[in-house]
Amino acid sequence: MNWASWLVWGFASTILLTALMAGSQGLGLTRMNIPYMLGTMFTPNRDRAKAVGVALHVVNGYAFSLVYVAAFQQWGGPALWKGALIGLVHAAFVLTAAMPALPGMHPRMASERRGPTVVRQLEPPGFLALHYGIRTPISVVLAHLAFGVVLGAFYRAVVR
Repeated sequence: MNWASWLVWGFASTILLTALMAGSQGLGLTRMNIPYMLGTMFTPNRDRAKAVGVALHVVNGYAFSLVYVAAFQQWGGPALWKGALIGLVHAAFVLTAAMPALPGMHPRMASERRGPTVVRQLEPPGFLALHYGIRTPISVVLAHLAFGVVLGAFYRAVVR
């Protein structure tokens, strides 16, 4: 494994994914704000939650990029199409399993079965995160595709 390449391209792909998701929200394509959702898991302070969430998202991005790189190693090296394929699988997991499970892990998120309370005020994402808008799944898939494409195209494995 090429650690230097992973550090550079894992960071670049994570920042791109985060920027695409933030841009999607800023353009009104989705109401979902992943850094905010992550941050409010750890603090009720809304302003601090955004900063904490961005840091957590970068750490998570690095961790997931390591999984992508490990898959590249097992698959005979990186390639743009391999990154795109892993990105699609990653997005499918996020939308179909992680998002619907989030209310069970998040102390400040209402569930689909129980509405908001004084503490649980955040809206649950629902299946495919559709509670945050009909275009949310599209933005999630495109951002994860971009994440995988950057890693697949630019990460360089150690040549032996």
